[in-house]
Amino acid sequence: MQRRHDPTYYWATRRLPRQVRPAVHALYGFVRGADEIVDGARRPSTSEARRAALDAWEAELEQGLETGRSAHPVIAALVDAGARHDLPLGELKIYMRSMRVDCGPVRIGSHEELERYMRGSAGAVGRIMAPLLGAPAEQETFGRLGTAFQLTNFIRDVREDWALDRVYLPGLCEEELAGGVPTAELRELVAGEVARARARFADTRAAVDAALPSVRPGMRLARAVYVRVLDRIEAIGFDVIGRRAGLAPWESAPAAARGLMGAAG
Repeated sequence: MQRRHDPTYYWATRRLPRQVRPAVHALYGFVRGADEIVDGARRPSTSEARRAALDAWEAELEQGLETGRSAHPVIAALVDAGARHDLPLGELKIYMRSMRVDCGPVRIGSHEELERYMRGSAGAVGRIMAPLLGAPAEQETFGRLGTAFQLTNFIRDVREDWALDRVYLPGLCEEELAGGVPTAELRELVAGEVARARARFADTRAAVDAALPSVRPGMRLARAVYVRVLDRIEAIGFDVIGRRAGLAPWESAPAAARGLMGAAG
């Protein structure tokens, strides 16, 4: 599943020690299953039906954790991984809470609400990954690093998310998003979010240092590329609704080189 849907992440997983790869595949499988319910090509047709399908997926996991087994291969693998590596799989309940938000139109109204969402999505996955990356004592740091990546995605993808009827950054004006022309107020708001993302990357350097030596280069590379995305957003004057905010492939190369040399962030 991971190789088919996300080959980049698959090959990153291949760099992990052999004994933890099955657990990462299992975690990916569960998260991917929820994502398919919310955004997949065959997702249920209504918000209510999508939430009901998420409820059933979560119940499948809860039953598996309670009994120690499951007829579903993804759940069975994840239950085994949780016991084998002492994973904090209770975080997935929080993860599913955030996934339910995405079942309908999204309007995040405050930074507190945004933090709850990110704490439950990328933050939860980061905390589960910490033991698998050799840093069980750094779960909170890994969780915050996950939210740094996600916040950067939200800043970069404002225009794309609007097309999906989703507004994750609090304070964005819907009329302005619809018009596609940024005001000074929007640029100032985005600049503030960029500063928050930069600070979060800086605050979570310890996650890289605590990880297994074999995965530190990949983590540095990912941080470097995402910081370069923030640089790009700053360079276009924080206009994330009228201009392309993502990186072209050739723009990612210098950031990747910096990351592999340990100079990212």
